[in-house]
This record gives sequence, structure tokens and C-alpha cells, in this order.
Amino acid sequence: MKNLWNEKKAKGLNELDLLIYRSNILGEDPSVTNWAGGNTSAKILEKDFRGRPITVLRVKGSGTDLRTITRQGFPGVDLEPVLDLRTRKAMTDEEMVEYLAHCLVDLNAKRPSIDALIHAFIDYPHIDHMHPDAIIALCTSRDGKSLMRKIYGDAAVWIPWLRPGFELAKQCGECVNGNPKIKAVLLGKHGLITWGATAKESYENTIAVIGDAQDFLFREMKGVKVFGGQKISAVPAPDREGFAEGYLPIIRGAVSARKRVVLSFDDTPDVLEFVNSRKVRDLALKGAACPDHLVSTKLYPLVADGFDRSRPDRFSGLFAEALTRYVERYERYFKAHRKAGDVMYDPFPRIILIPGVGMVATGKDKAAADITRDIYHRTISVIRAASTVSSYVSMTPAEAFSVEYWPLEIYKMSLAPPEKSLARRVALITGGGSGIGREIARMFASEGAHVVVADINEAGAREVAAAIEQSAGKGRSMACKVDVTSEADMINAFTAAVRVYGGVDIVVANAGISSANPIEETTVDQWERQMDILGKGYFLTAREGFKVLARQGLGGSIIFIASKNALASGKNATAYSAAKAAELHLARCLADEGGKHKIRVNTVCPDAVLQGSSIWSGSWRKERAQAYGISPDQLEEFYRKRTILGESIYPSDIAEAVLFFASDRSAKTTGGVLTVDGGVSAAYVR
Repeated sequence: MKNLWNEKKAKGLNELDLLIYRSNILGEDPSVTNWAGGNTSAKILEKDFRGRPITVLRVKGSGTDLRTITRQGFPGVDLEPVLDLRTRKAMTDEEMVEYLAHCLVDLNAKRPSIDALIHAFIDYPHIDHMHPDAIIALCTSRDGKSLMRKIYGDAAVWIPWLRPGFELAKQCGECVNGNPKIKAVLLGKHGLITWGATAKESYENTIAVIGDAQDFLFREMKGVKVFGGQKISAVPAPDREGFAEGYLPIIRGAVSARKRVVLSFDDTPDVLEFVNSRKVRDLALKGAACPDHLVSTKLYPLVADGFDRSRPDRFSGLFAEALTRYVERYERYFKAHRKAGDVMYDPFPRIILIPGVGMVATGKDKAAADITRDIYHRTISVIRAASTVSSYVSMTPAEAFSVEYWPLEIYKMSLAPPEKSLARRVALITGGGSGIGREIARMFASEGAHVVVADINEAGAREVAAAIEQSAGKGRSMACKVDVTSEADMINAFTAAVRVYGGVDIVVANAGISSANPIEETTVDQWERQMDILGKGYFLTAREGFKVLARQGLGGSIIFIASKNALASGKNATAYSAAKAAELHLARCLADEGGKHKIRVNTVCPDAVLQGSSIWSGSWRKERAQAYGISPDQLEEFYRKRTILGESIYPSDIAEAVLFFASDRSAKTTGGVLTVDGGVSAAYVR
């Protein structure tokens, strides 16, 4: 273990800030604790609302992450009334939560960690509760208690599996208090508790205990085959990439039958070592390593045998059969352990292990899928060590169910805000780097979508994607350089989306170009360029979108951004108007083809959207002004006055219309046309 404590950074910090600092450096190492896992505390002398001194337990709040936690993440609990609970013989979880709520010293504070009583009942000022890989490996070893004795002698104590709560807290306090020889508690199938008289002492004790376990495991595992050795070789990297491109949409569609999910594909060396091993099925299906892993990965992964690079077409059928068996097993698990009022969660796997290929993790969004993936890396690490130095054991189904369907865990999930209209969906937008496309990308992201910003202007696309990630979170957007007239570019854009997210749900064909000349002055090059971008470009975008949407089997929405000129002629704009009319009819034809796949295809027809447009910033503005005999700076007012409503049209207006077609609000509309032009009677749809 590397000691990250920096005296210069710690110098001058008060007790609460030292708690934050200690928590942040403990949270930096995923082998010490998972995202949002573990909890830390400090007992600090403060003043209550009356100005009287009291000892306050500052303990990590539920649902926070140690690596990034701040002051707001540590609710304060008046310690004195909490210590009165030591005399009780029993206490339900509901009673515990209600009691702690009455002891909070901060208004509107987060709910304290479910392990708050452990921190209260152990009589040390600073306490750490971590889930380190090395310790979990001991705690999930069949003879873990004896291994603990080999490492720590009588300086550590073992408590067999107990779900967090009052009884576990009482046992921890009774083991530690009055026993100065003890420096750690190992919780069977759970984790580690350590402490110290100061923040630094607690931190150094924590990493020393973990380090001793790591050193022991390293010595014991040296030269020993892990996972029973390798059974098969990994499929070559190009074929693994091909698998991801071809089969992730199929997997995503299958596991999204209840709710859409986003995928994270992983074929890193430690994953391949595990999935290609002789014992992968036996070890993986023993279950999750600890409650902290379970809540993200479920008790069991799906081991999906059957990918043969010589006959890849067989995988879909074999996967469907394996998934059916998995769901049936989960349903039996739920029925066997449910209590009155329990409602079954999504029965599909969060982790899918594919021998020869790698691992697929699922989540409600990219961040959640990546967290699930990262936590299963920790599970693999634990299984590797536990199964090598001993026999790996997991929670029983009953123990797992008591955590997965624990009311306190359900409450934590209930704190999440309601999902937005495009949550769990992935959108690819061409021409997303500026103007209308940029506004659509922003609006989609604000409604919960993951956004692939595709544009020939790579810098513009990257800027939009970066802004979305800044506001919506890591993994919410990616940029692709795309020339929509290039078949290779369009294929690569959808391939990239599939690799990152597992599929696509919404496709917006928006990339455009404009030129205006009387017909006798229109060159063949101008005509062909218009038809290439607005005709061929929309065709390629739709074709590649259809391929992914059809493989997923989840339906989907394709939206074309056409123009008023698709419905009414534009003066001196023959090539542009003809190309836009072709787009509109292409959309109608595709709506017919898409019906059997539940793929909806609709068209938005804007007019005169000058704001932020790369098209209107070029020669098009001058050409349109010349056509109407006005100066370029008069053009926006000219367009406004010619509308029936007397309104200018902005990118946000178009984005609102596109959002309607992208969302379930238009679930029963396909082949539709929505004009957003302020009212141009010549362009009325008829």
C-alpha cells in the first residue's frame, strides 16, 4: 500500500477537514474501496444550536463517494443520545434510522451511513470502514478466520456475516472497546474496520492492515495457477472488436426488455484471464464478493458460452437461451426469499461474461455501467486471491436477498430524481457541432440522453461534446469527425457509438449545406454537392442507423431535418429545394420500411434559422439576400415579417420539435412532418 498522506496538505486543517482529506485519499485507490463504498467518521467537539459544547459524530452520508466527498457529505450526529442505545438488546433498521434522524445536528443534512452505529459504538475518535480487495479475499475464504490469525495474530478479530445494522454495531463495539491489542475487525463476507486516535493514525493503521493482507496474498499466490489455469485462448483483438460492433446491440436489446440500459464492454487482460479460465463458471456463479459489490453487480453474472469465431452467427441464439435461463433463475431466487410488499427488480444480469471475448456491464447510464464494470474488476481480484489461497465463498442467496431487497438500500435508490424523457437512450446527431445540431445535442443531453456529436468540423464537435460532459457528467457525450457523404465515415460513427454505449436509439440527420443561384447559373458541381450532402448523406445516416436499431429490436426514432423548401419552392434555390424534397420523401419511404421494426421516421421542416448557423454565416446569407433584393443585414427581419405569426425562428425552436419526435410523446407517429417556420402558408403540409 502506498502512503498518500501529505503533511503539507494536512497541516493546519481542522478535524472535519482532516476527515475529508483522509476520506479523499482512501477513496483514490479502487482496490481500497469502490465508488460510493466504505465510510469514515470522526468524533469532534462542536457547539450545538444553543452554543453548548457537544461531541458530534461526523460520519459519511448515505450515497456519497469518498474520493470526492466534501463537508456536505458528512452529516453530524449528537453522540450522547446515540451511545444510550448500547443498553438496548435489539433495534430494527427502521427504529435505528428514525432514532438517528432525531440526533442530527444539521438542518436538511444527508441521512447518515447505514453503518453509523458502528462508528458510534467503537470508542475511538477516528474510524474507517473499507472494502479492500485483499481483505475481502480473506473474508470470502472458507478458512478466512485462520488466515487472519496467520497475518495479524491476536491483533485482529473476526465477526461472521451479519447484515449492517444494530446487532453488528454492538458486536463491533464489544470486540474493540477495552481491548487495546486489537487494531482491526474483519467482517465475514463484508469488509474491514480500523481506527486511530488521530486522523493520520487511523489512515496509517488502515493502509498498514491492508498492506499486510496484500503482502501475505502475494507470497501465497506466487507461482500458483489462478482460476485453474486457462481453458481457452482469447479471440484475437480485431475479432473482439468485431464482436463488440456486431453483437453489443443484440445484447443491449435483449437485456433492455424491461428498461433500456447502456453497456460497457471490457476485454482487458485481467478480464480475459478470468473468462478464459477453466473455473470461470464455477467461481463466477458462487456469487458476489460482498454487499458492496452485490448492489452494483447482482449476486450472479451471466456466463454466456458459445462464441465461436468460425461460426459467430450461432452466438445470438445461444445467448438468448442463456439469458432466458438466467431470468428464470432470478425469478426463482426472488420468489424463494420475497416478503410481503417486495417488488421484483429488473431480472436481467448486470454483468455478462463471454469466454474468449470479455465482459459486458450494464447500467442505467454510461457512468453506472462503467461503475458496475469497475466493481466487477474488484470482484475478479477478490476471487483470484480467495480461490488461490483457499476456497472462495460468497453470501448465501438468503443473505444476498436481505441486502439486495433491504429497505434501507431501496430507500437510498428512492432518493434518485425521476428519470427524464430521454434517459437511458443514445442519440447520434450529424452536423451536431454548430447551429441547429448543437442545440439539439444540448437539449437531448438536458433530457437525459447520451449524445454522439458527429460533424465534419471535428473541433466544433469536440467542443459541444465537452460542454455536455461538463454539464451532464462524464460519459454523456462523445465526438466523431464525420463527412456524411463518406460511407466509411458513417459506418465508423455508428461503430464508435456501439463500442462506447452498446447501441443507438435516436438518429438525427441534420448535416447540411446551402447554395442559391438561378438555374442557368447553377453548376454541376453545385448540384452534385447539394445532392451528395442532403441526399446521399441522409441516406447513409439512415441506413447505418437502421442496421443498429434493427439489431437491437427496441424500436427507435430517426428524425430528418429538412426545410420549408422541401414543401414549397425557394427562389433561386433549385438544387437545395430539390435535395430537401428528396429528403422528405426518403423519410416517408423509410417510415414504411421501419414499421416492422418499430422504427419511427419523421421530419422537421424549419425555415430561416439564422442564429448560430454555419450555413448562414457563409455565402448563403448573401445569396438569399440578393434573391430578395435586400441587404444581408435585413434578411432576418425580412423572414420574420413574411411569417404568419411574425416570429423569428431559433435553433431551440427546432430542437423542441426534434425532441417531440425523439421522445415517447410521439410514440405513435411515423412518416410525420412538423413545420417550424412561423407560418409560411406556401409550405403548409397537404
